[in-house]
Amino acid sequence: MVTFSTFAQQVALTREQIIAITPEWKGERLPDGRPKVSDDHLRRLKNISLEEAWGVLRNKGYRNQFEGDWMILKPDQVMTGRALTVQYLPRRPDYDDLIRAKGKEEKRIGNFNSWPIDMLTPGDIYVADGYGKIIDGTLIGDNLGNSIYAKSKNGVIFHGSVRDAEGLEEIEGFNAWIRGYDPSFIQEMMLGGINVPIRIGRATVLPGDAILAKKGGVVFIPAHLVEEVVINAEFIALRDQFGHQRLREGKYTPGQIDAQWTDEIKNDFLKWLDQNPDKLPMSRAELDAFMKNRTW
Repeated sequence: MVTFSTFAQQVALTREQIIAITPEWKGERLPDGRPKVSDDHLRRLKNISLEEAWGVLRNKGYRNQFEGDWMILKPDQVMTGRALTVQYLPRRPDYDDLIRAKGKEEKRIGNFNSWPIDMLTPGDIYVADGYGKIIDGTLIGDNLGNSIYAKSKNGVIFHGSVRDAEGLEEIEGFNAWIRGYDPSFIQEMMLGGINVPIRIGRATVLPGDAILAKKGGVVFIPAHLVEEVVINAEFIALRDQFGHQRLREGKYTPGQIDAQWTDEIKNDFLKWLDQNPDKLPMSRAELDAFMKNRTW
């Protein structure tokens, strides 16, 4: 069990502690213990709408996984990845001293806002709760931004701010969802913890969550639900393609397509899938397994 007394003696949660707070994930894990959502699912997640992802999570009881109203560095670029979570707090000298001393003992280099960057792996997204601080709350500038991209090939999501906006925009492939820009340096802040559960606006984020970040906002997807979110959305897209085609052909009426499908339409859909294998974003085995458990 993770308690304050154990956490107060460390900078980041241990592998065992991360496994303990993400028990529903049964797949591969990163060396630090975070769930390793597959690169294939992260790639396919980019084609899914925020509403589709949110809808699956809502139906599973996860109603606090979306946050909107962002300032976005490159609004037309979609970002997906695995969350490396960081909590920042207003500076309190006694606790700040404790964390800095522990960081020195662990041979962490530089200021505390660079420590999470050293832990990034390809596909990670640096997700930080900077408690909305803008002035003197700039968690990175373009130097750290370049380091983040070099290690993760991704960007950041900060409930806080950044500096050197023009330099960050020049980093090819890097993107950021933030609360604001400011030319100031980080001051009167301290590190609360790395790879701990954090709050980003109205959402709760755990280390290893899959992230879908788009122009409209960000959905934080529990790792054990990513596959279901992806395949469910892909299946709905296939249904829509089939339905639209048949409506254009005049084979069915809108009332037939929008209602519970008859066996005739279901069989027609299965034949259409066989005739259009190039339209499948998933493997046929994945699709067949999904359809066995669906009521259509």
